[in-house]
Amino acid sequence: MKKLINRPQDVVQDALAGVALAHGDRLKVHTAPDYIVRADAPLRGKVAIVSGGGSGHEPLHGGFVGRGMLDAACPGQIFTSPTPDQVLAATRAVDGGAGVLLIVKNYTGDVMNFEMAADLARDEGIVVESVVIDDDVALQDGRHTAGRRGVGATVLAEKICGAAAERRRPLAEVAELCRKVNAGARSMGVALTSCTVPMVGKPTLELGPDEIEFGVGIHGEPGRERRPAASAHDIVAALATAIVDDLPFGRGDRVLAFVNGLGGTPLLELYVVYNELHTLLASRGIVIARNLVGSYMTALDMAGCSITLLRLDDELAALWDAPVVTTGLRWGA
Repeated sequence: MKKLINRPQDVVQDALAGVALAHGDRLKVHTAPDYIVRADAPLRGKVAIVSGGGSGHEPLHGGFVGRGMLDAACPGQIFTSPTPDQVLAATRAVDGGAGVLLIVKNYTGDVMNFEMAADLARDEGIVVESVVIDDDVALQDGRHTAGRRGVGATVLAEKICGAAAERRRPLAEVAELCRKVNAGARSMGVALTSCTVPMVGKPTLELGPDEIEFGVGIHGEPGRERRPAASAHDIVAALATAIVDDLPFGRGDRVLAFVNGLGGTPLLELYVVYNELHTLLASRGIVIARNLVGSYMTALDMAGCSITLLRLDDELAALWDAPVVTTGLRWGA
């Protein structure tokens, strides 16, 4: 294992120290318990949005803290849910009196710990709504989850809901928007190589030199099936067909197409994937109205990608286009 780290057990703390030094003008990093908040939090009268999960998925979630997106993010240890005290502390720190939305990926530990934190916050008089994201079409149940996993739609929900909250829309509306994004989004990923967790020191998946894993999870957990390596054309066809057929998406639909790198894939290859995806969707009469291409929800050093499609309407498109200023996503400002 070759990684730019010191002691494996210190990776998250060392990284948080780096975040604080690099972005202290726009973010505040709190430790013991660990959470990241926007520097101007709390904002009175604004719904606050809190998300989080295991570290190793950067820039998700800490890279999306800022104007037009998250108010706080809770980083757990590598691929490990943040604790309830982290989520509760972050919720307290950003509550501006208009309520707090928790956006939670559907993994057992995340759901349990965020819900516990939500209950504790409500006991303190904070109004909290919680929405679980479960957009992965690969598996109905997995090693880490009951039901579908929450993956790429999390990024889209954080951006869209963040824009709505910035416009001072009430908590019930922002939470309903989050559910709308989740209902209209589907995702699936493929791994070309495994990731390596620093504390483990060896690859999570045992993939042969000519094997790829379809439907892989963002923690390196196995997916739907193992296949021989193939061309980008064939890989995208398999991923996109599974996604399109699941909702289903149909002729005339406008979509946001999100091609996401898993940490070890060059941007060059992600644009090859996008080209193939655009061609396939056009052949089915599905129009890409918005796109996002890059590594935004990673799995440490895994080579591979995921594709997320979100069915758009005018409201969702306008909120996607709204200004955002974070370390991981920025436009319109």
